[in-house]
Amino acid sequence: MANRWRDERALVRGAQAGSVAALEALFRLHWRRAYGAAYLVVHDAAAAEDIAQEALLAAIRNLDHFDRRRPFAPWLHRIVVNRAIDYARARALRAETGLDDALAAAEHAADGFDRSTVDAIAALPPEHRAVIVLRHLLDYTPGEIAELLGLPRGTVNSRLRRGLDALGERAR
Repeated sequence: MANRWRDERALVRGAQAGSVAALEALFRLHWRRAYGAAYLVVHDAAAAEDIAQEALLAAIRNLDHFDRRRPFAPWLHRIVVNRAIDYARARALRAETGLDDALAAAEHAADGFDRSTVDAIAALPPEHRAVIVLRHLLDYTPGEIAELLGLPRGTVNSRLRRGLDALGERAR
């Protein structure tokens, strides 16, 4: 794991210096997990692709504000999840309901989640989806999630518990 962070830091330094190869490598390194996280929050393949791409581009455009002493992935995941939550909220406000046909085609991005799990996650509010994705897909601790989303730790724990309880109810 230490080598991965060292390699990632080298890529960030290269990208900050203007290396196109380093930018492309950062994109390839983080694309799958960024897309998977966005998809599990918004449950729309096209929107998840747009969100992940926009988040990666925003992160790259703002590399001069990034603290190289910290890991890049949590910073990027915060951008992805916040954009996905914003999208999901906006979609809910427009009263667009239901999953589109692209859901089945994009399920592979959910790293092994089966259809019933993806459907159950889709039924959760975006805030609960986000913490579940960060915890169980991206393996962040509740404390890290609180820091990423700028929430109190208790709020993260509460959203995790409510989301997992709702998933458990749905599985019965």
